Amino acid sequence: MIQPPYLKKGDKIGIVSPARSITFEEIHPSIRIFQRYGLEVVLGTYVFSRYHQFAGTDEQRRRDFQQMLDDPSIRAIICSRGGYGAVHIIDQLDFSRFLESPKWIVGYSDVTVLHSHIHRHSGVETLHSTMPVHMVNGASNKAIETMLNALLGFRISYSFKKPPLSREGTAEGLLVGGNLSILYSLTGTPSDINTSGKILFLEDVDEYLYHIDRMMIQLKRSGKLDKLKGLIIGSMSRMNDNTIPFGKSANEIIAETVKEYKYPVCFDFPAGHIDNNLALILGRKVKLTVGNETELIFF
Repeated sequence: MIQPPYLKKGDKIGIVSPARSITFEEIHPSIRIFQRYGLEVVLGTYVFSRYHQFAGTDEQRRRDFQQMLDDPSIRAIICSRGGYGAVHIIDQLDFSRFLESPKWIVGYSDVTVLHSHIHRHSGVETLHSTMPVHMVNGASNKAIETMLNALLGFRISYSFKKPPLSREGTAEGLLVGGNLSILYSLTGTPSDINTSGKILFLEDVDEYLYHIDRMMIQLKRSGKLDKLKGLIIGSMSRMNDNTIPFGKSANEIIAETVKEYKYPVCFDFPAGHIDNNLALILGRKVKLTVGNETELIFF
């Protein structure tokens, strides 16, 4: 994989809105945080535009993102928030100049579209982390710290007690993944994720439990689970159920789906739609150890 240059004091970072609309008031505090770290913030022309629930029309959102991709002075593109919308513009983006001058693409949730597409076609590392909309009202200090540490080149690694249902073992491989619903929706498209020989990370929010089951079965039937080196399950937040209960939690559904495989499985990793959304460098080689202590080391 290709590692974009780490940020340094004085570097420019661009904030754009490829999905849902946002206001200046919602992200102004994050700008102050970036500035305190010596980074110069450049806002996209249409970052605060609105077209129904989107941050402007498809063309406006595409134009903003393309401008940041093509500008060699922009060293990282930070997505202001998630929601829904990146899939509308992904096929119209030209990544040729991005490949000539790689830069960090940062965000999670709907930004999974960008993570998966970039990994499949360019092999450039990206950062799954908190976003400006959460950086004061929601994100923990640790979530912000790990995002900035990853961008600035400080080593990140995580260790915590083994959560229930986890399967012990050790594995090394490239870390890929993101939001389960988004990855499910990308199946069969040019942005479809390649999981063979990888360590897969999955998280989700506000889904019905039977939807989790359906998506995991689809991943299994499409061959995306049998050639993994390891599986990391982040937060499965605010799950919903029907009047007649499904009968299993999200973690139990996933454990049942992958029970026949031998690779290590970690549940409840602190990343996803939670305040303590720890940064993950997607496309980076990692070592996952699941034992009495679960450890994730980035090389």
